[in-house]
Amino acid sequence: QVQLMESGGGFVQPGGSLRLSCAFSRSIFSIKAMAWYRQSPGRDRELVARRTAGGDTSYADSVKGRFAISRDKAGNTWFLQMNNLQPEDSAVYICNAAIGSMQKWGQGTQVTVSS
Repeated sequence: QVQLMESGGGFVQPGGSLRLSCAFSRSIFSIKAMAWYRQSPGRDRELVARRTAGGDTSYADSVKGRFAISRDKAGNTWFLQMNNLQPEDSAVYICNAAIGSMQKWGQGTQVTVSS
């Protein structure tokens, strides 16, 4: 069964950047869409960015112009480039894949933005 593995989280000061990665444990050819969500204590899980297999992207208003979702050529690793990070961006970031009729989730990676 395919697994999603995130990496790239960490601690950064306000205004800094991080790039998150989400890698599939094996090649997948039926991805409909990939997305990044985030969740922080006391808040609902929030959709941050989404990209369809056709290349259409959408972003939460709070991250537009600062975050970008992309993938490698093979489509087996997806990225979330996060620039100008702010303390309110601190959360566990979780990748999600729509594969056929299934939804697959990663374990999440912590991002902490603080001075």
